[in-house]
Amino acid sequence: MKLVAGLGNPGAKYAKTRHNVGFRVVDELARRWEAASWREQFGGLAATGLCRGEKVLLLKPMTYMNRSGQSVGEAVRFHKIEAADLLVVVDDMALPLGRLRVRPQGSAGGHNGLSDVIWQIGTEAFARLRIGIEQVSGERMVDHVLSPFDPEEEATVGSAIGRAADAVECWVTEGIVEAMNRFNRAEEETGGN
Repeated sequence: MKLVAGLGNPGAKYAKTRHNVGFRVVDELARRWEAASWREQFGGLAATGLCRGEKVLLLKPMTYMNRSGQSVGEAVRFHKIEAADLLVVVDDMALPLGRLRVRPQGSAGGHNGLSDVIWQIGTEAFARLRIGIEQVSGERMVDHVLSPFDPEEEATVGSAIGRAADAVECWVTEGIVEAMNRFNRAEEETGGN
């Protein structure tokens, strides 16, 4: 079994914020795979789906972004999931709006949600899919990640959510290298992958 955890914050107040693109990708995957109903489990909402015959657990931690690792760690330990079978989907201010970046492992890069996942599971050796939300600096960073996308940005983000779901499916069925090769280039370079 593989685990795909989309990070975000629970509640209607945060639903459309930049910090919640991870939730949106997991929701899209649940829709595509006609996943079993969401259930409260592991300090989050979990659903199981099939991606081309591969069983995948989808997880949305309800522990708030900075404590996402509590939920992810519980799921990893319960299902005895190897680090290589975990993919975490997060927002990234260092990437241009809508740009995707797939990596097989690495540091948290300043992302508190990823940092907590690393701390809770004890390794950086898990895949992550970052979705660009544009960069701001200084004190505005918190306001930025907790703000909704502008209407003109939403079209770009909606497209990125679809491509991110495609990247997750590629990771599940073809592996991390293929996902990196296909989705780490700008959309215009890949013909809209």
